Amino acid sequence: MNNVIVAASGKGGTGKSTVCVGLAVALVKQNKRVLLIDCDCGMRGLDIMLDVEEEILFDCSDAVSGNCKPADAVYRSRNMDGLYLMAAPFDTDNEISPSVFCQLVSELRDNYDYVIIDSPAGLGSGFSTAAAPADRAIIVTNAEPTGLRGALKIRRRLLELDKSDIQMIINRFDRQQFELLGCYRDLDEVIDAGCTRLAGLVPNDMRLSSIMQNGCAGLNWCPSSTVFDCIARRLEGERVPLAFKG
Repeated sequence: MNNVIVAASGKGGTGKSTVCVGLAVALVKQNKRVLLIDCDCGMRGLDIMLDVEEEILFDCSDAVSGNCKPADAVYRSRNMDGLYLMAAPFDTDNEISPSVFCQLVSELRDNYDYVIIDSPAGLGSGFSTAAAPADRAIIVTNAEPTGLRGALKIRRRLLELDKSDIQMIINRFDRQQFELLGCYRDLDEVIDAGCTRLAGLVPNDMRLSSIMQNGCAGLNWCPSSTVFDCIARRLEGERVPLAFKG
């Protein structure tokens, strides 16, 4: 089963971590067991979104260094049964090599329906590590030239790493701001610029950001959350229309 997904972005600030958590919650709602792995060494944030910040004793670097068993570095979300997290280390010196990370994910993946890996933004060594064990990739971008330039670079690098199952999510979309920016005629032009099949369009909604930043993922709900339900179904192979079309 192609159940390991890496979420990547060419630049910071696209809301990639929010997309990872939103997608994970949606999959759990479909009775899937999901493990989130935070690969953003030194900048981890998924523990805050899942409200397990105070519980983290071990992270993925501890799991590969022998400080703990891999299962001991996995923490269950307080708000949602079936949703689990392996945190990134706070120290960038503890960055994991791609080969070692592949071994770790290989040991864990059979215990979950999906493993979603939150890659650090950009094309650094952290990205290479996060992408190494992935069966599929999701590129998270915004509908602006700088975001799409980064998305194209990420796509090119993923292909070099033999990751060909790639989809794109356009995040934080606001029709009025999009038209005021005036860089693209319409969304079709944005999708063409990204050269990647669209998995979903997520609206710019402060309520969604508030849920994530307050550690309420899986507990609180807002109308924009339904877009992740649609994306999850599309990842499952269902032919469903976009829940939000801008």
